[in-house]
Amino acid sequence: MHLLELYYASARLNQTGKFTFPCRKSTIPKWTILSSHPREREKLQLMALSMAGTRCLAHISDQQNRLLNFPKQPLQLEFYLAQHPETEGPNVKYDLIGHGLQFYADGCVQKITKQECRYLSANIEIQKIRDHSNLAKHFLLAYGPDLKAHRGSDDFDFNNPYLRITRFYSLFDGNALLTDPVVFLERLHKKTFRYGRILPRNILAILQRLLPEYLQVETADWTQKTCDMRLEWMGLSQWQRRMMIPILDACRHLLDAFPKSFDPLKTPGLILLDRPSRFCTAKRFPDWIKLMDELLPQMQFVVTLTDRAASQFPHKLRKKRLKIHKNEMSQPSRRKFVRIRPGTILLIDVDSRLPNFALMKLSRYYKEQGRRVILGYKDCCLKGPEAVYASAVFHNHGTDQRISKLCRYYGESLTLGGSGVDLHRRLPDNIENISPDYDLYPELGDRAIGFLTRGCPFRCAFCIVPTKEGQPHQVSNLDALLAGRRKLILLDDNILSHPNAVDLLEEMASRHIQVNFTQTLDFRMLDRRKAALLRQIRCSNLRFTRSVYHFSLNNTKRIKQLARKYKLFGFTPQDNVEFICMYGFNTTLAEDVERFRFLRSLPGAYVFVQQYQPIPGGPPMASIPFFDENADELIDELVGILFPQNMKSMEKYYRWVSKRYVETFGRLHKNLVDTIFRYNRRGMKGEYIATLAGTRKWSTA
Repeated sequence: MHLLELYYASARLNQTGKFTFPCRKSTIPKWTILSSHPREREKLQLMALSMAGTRCLAHISDQQNRLLNFPKQPLQLEFYLAQHPETEGPNVKYDLIGHGLQFYADGCVQKITKQECRYLSANIEIQKIRDHSNLAKHFLLAYGPDLKAHRGSDDFDFNNPYLRITRFYSLFDGNALLTDPVVFLERLHKKTFRYGRILPRNILAILQRLLPEYLQVETADWTQKTCDMRLEWMGLSQWQRRMMIPILDACRHLLDAFPKSFDPLKTPGLILLDRPSRFCTAKRFPDWIKLMDELLPQMQFVVTLTDRAASQFPHKLRKKRLKIHKNEMSQPSRRKFVRIRPGTILLIDVDSRLPNFALMKLSRYYKEQGRRVILGYKDCCLKGPEAVYASAVFHNHGTDQRISKLCRYYGESLTLGGSGVDLHRRLPDNIENISPDYDLYPELGDRAIGFLTRGCPFRCAFCIVPTKEGQPHQVSNLDALLAGRRKLILLDDNILSHPNAVDLLEEMASRHIQVNFTQTLDFRMLDRRKAALLRQIRCSNLRFTRSVYHFSLNNTKRIKQLARKYKLFGFTPQDNVEFICMYGFNTTLAEDVERFRFLRSLPGAYVFVQQYQPIPGGPPMASIPFFDENADELIDELVGILFPQNMKSMEKYYRWVSKRYVETFGRLHKNLVDTIFRYNRRGMKGEYIATLAGTRKWSTA
């Protein structure tokens, strides 16, 4: 993200006007130097307000009021941003976006509509600056001339819902605190040498290279595992410490905002500096500027300087420019519907997580007739197809929205099918009995997919299979499914329940094929013979990169039976045995903890938790009381049950439990919240706390 233009109206010192960063050949200046006049410093504050997000701004209304020209007339800001694939993702919808805000004397901050914008072009997409406290896509840092740092690690616990304010508040308040440099250096060093983390290691290495060159900081001992970073800091001169504070603060916030980036220091963004020469010595000020320029090569800087400091500014840096996305200065065109060749058959995979088997058969049928077939996903809208077939596997809000959009767009040309739409609709026999078209999903590669059997003898209340497929019955054979392949994604509902299950397993074992039992294996139907055959079969994950056995455990009723059947396999801790555990249906927290505790005791076992989704006509979600009087103790035990794999799915379950806990008791469970944010999205923790796990609206009080 880079700022291209800023328009302001009713500002206290600048009144009404605009500030433009000159663009030339799709580049803008990397360094923009303003004078130290109060009007120019006010422009920095206006830029910061523009980029801060409305939630944060409402919390600093006393500061923003200083910028109002008239108490009864709002301050209005409008601006253009250039977006970048590095922060917006590779499929940037708009290269250039606009945004507008109004600030009132009572602290109210409002986004203005496109019609209310006075300066932005009508052709520019108007978007809201997202308010998340860990705002990354529109990255902003700002520093005033008088910098103070925290003392201690309080600002690293992420409990503050207004954490983002710390990134720019020193521009408004000289008492605002920046990152404690000692704590940050200690964390970098610890994560580098104790845990071997890549990003901290890279940032520490860059600092070790730049600080000696520009600030004469001796960093040779930083490469030692036993280095005491606090002693290293105390050994620095006062001027070195003062100049390093904003450097380390910038590194800290970039690392927090882009934890998955390969090199967060190369992220495009905006940094505002108000008279940085005041925290630098006169001799070292040019070196500090050079260090920042090299440290953050893609960052846009706007700096206010006194005449003396401006004369010291490195001349070469004045000429440096930043590239912006290749189409960013052109007006973005609206996304248009693509027209396809008349007579084409369009197949739409609405929500499948696997290649859609029914669509593959439809594709084969129409291609054999000489028709052109193309595949679309989700709510794909294309002009010109002769017929449209859409298949939805799931029944949920997202799928319903996509189907509604498809129905509105295609009308009578659309034929809907799949478990998410109609449990009884079937493909015609002449299509059902032909082989699938593997060219429709080239990502399958050498993997076959399909059913040997369909149906299940059990009538679980949460399952559609008994209604949709009936009793177990064979529908194909291995030769027809494999078609020369040796890897098989098996979609069978309950293959072990078929009367000829042993024969089917023996054939798989004798042919040495790899099988992914996608719908899990029913341990209730296991015996010693079936277990021995499954150990001979190369059971694999979906990508066939490692050995995995898939089972399910949706309640606690048959734990003792499972314990006996599990021993038949002779699994060791080196095996991968995944258990799908459904939640939100008919189990309590105590029963969930019992399941997880039991599975953790099995060698090689781990869980993949999956939330119950109501089926048409089925039971609602969470129809029984989930907590009892031991809720707090059970949650403490829950977060202590750690599996070696798939803890990401467990985090989703933690969030579900946390929200239900708030809805039941009106408060958060601290240990559970700390666990949720221990490793991921830490910058969102404060907002999560302030909104009680999202159960109430954001408060600025």
